[in-house]
Amino acid sequence: MDRDALIARLVDHYQRPRHKGALGQADVSMPGGNPGCGDLVTLHVKTDGADRIAEASFEGAGCTISQAAASILLRKVNREHPTFEDVRDLTYEEMLDLLGREVVGFRHRCATLALGTLKAAVKALEMDRKLRGAGYSDEEIRELRDAAAKQAVGSGHVVGAGAEEAGRDTSERPPDPLAGS
Repeated sequence: MDRDALIARLVDHYQRPRHKGALGQADVSMPGGNPGCGDLVTLHVKTDGADRIAEASFEGAGCTISQAAASILLRKVNREHPTFEDVRDLTYEEMLDLLGREVVGFRHRCATLALGTLKAAVKALEMDRKLRGAGYSDEEIRELRDAAAKQAVGSGHVVGAGAEEAGRDTSERPPDPLAGS
């Protein structure tokens, strides 16, 4: 795809996002935020009862790249129904290639926010299963997840507890070059 086609695809997904909205009966809802940028996504994931994504959707607000990336990623996820291993193996480099490196430029955090949040959702699903198997209650699992999320602050993307607050700090947010496209 040439540069103009890549830009047109991003703008189309931003203006008419696919798989946007809450997902009833989701097995996990994972928020993700971009500190200093203001991008927010919450991914809702429903599994097939095993280790495969049956359906996923997102809610969010932010720049053209972050929101279009969520739409494009979830379109792929809902078509392919990847296993948890497939999601873990999907690299940030592959995500940049999927979007078009020449279009996203140096805005890698915006372009990979949805993927990082999806990976965190899969990790949470796997961890929840292990902890339930070890006898932990849902409340104990929530407390452990919140504690782990607090340790991740300052690492780039913020997922789980604290993601919305981190994403609200827009004081250093760069202008969105695609917003007027």
